[in-house]
Amino acid sequence: MNETGRVIIHDLHSHTSASDGVLSPDALVQRAVDMRVNVLAITDHDTVAGIAPARQAIADANLPLQLVSGVEISTLWENIEIHVVGLNIEETHPQITHLLRAQSERRQQRAVLIAERLDKAKIPGALEGAMRHAQGGEITRGHFARFLVEEKRANSIADVFKKYLAKGKTGYVAPQWCTIQQAIDVIHQAGGQAVLAHPARYGLSAKWLKRLLAYFSECGGDAMEVAQCQQAPNERTLLASYARQFNLLASQGSDFHQPCAWIELGRKLWLPAGVEPVWLRWANCP
Repeated sequence: MNETGRVIIHDLHSHTSASDGVLSPDALVQRAVDMRVNVLAITDHDTVAGIAPARQAIADANLPLQLVSGVEISTLWENIEIHVVGLNIEETHPQITHLLRAQSERRQQRAVLIAERLDKAKIPGALEGAMRHAQGGEITRGHFARFLVEEKRANSIADVFKKYLAKGKTGYVAPQWCTIQQAIDVIHQAGGQAVLAHPARYGLSAKWLKRLLAYFSECGGDAMEVAQCQQAPNERTLLASYARQFNLLASQGSDFHQPCAWIELGRKLWLPAGVEPVWLRWANCP
């Protein structure tokens, strides 16, 4: 809610077809308006390719939507893949461009190795299938998952990961991402804020999650995601307490990838009392 009493919906984590989202940038911003989102961050995996076309679509249709330039950078910490969202970045900044180019090369190399492992497991054509689903966007394990569902190797995306793409499974290849410190530094150089994405989704114990949050804060991280549209009971309250404990601002986002029954743009996105929203530090943001 802003100073006029109007409820403002911020969704600061979403994906387009530039990475593993299903909707094109122009379709995503239109859906955001349809779902009454006021402020939307596009945070594709290791790419900013969706931002310019989304901005153009908003201008062309005069949509009542404020777009935040963002990205979700894959990192490694203690051999665990951790995602760091950059908000309000200058997407053409040389440092962010350099890092994302390196991340893209790592993605392509990993995709080749995943396809080779699946081929040895008598699942041919995986690289071509994943690339077809990526449609020129950054290739992810999600694209392999869609191909495997299409090939009737599993019944759902979640089932694919359990059978083929999770750690220790046939098609798993350990990632070689940048570090949390590198991601934070580049986000700051590009004028943005570094946000720890979906901290409750890494399967960490309370002890290890606190270690991660302490490290993220020590590295100069600015905020952590506290609110999502689908969370376990009391998770939002617990994450809010961690944000206060580790002096981090609070963010919220649906992590929207495609229309579905349980994850939707803007749904159930609100922050508990006692935390400072990340957007309060932004100029000209409701």
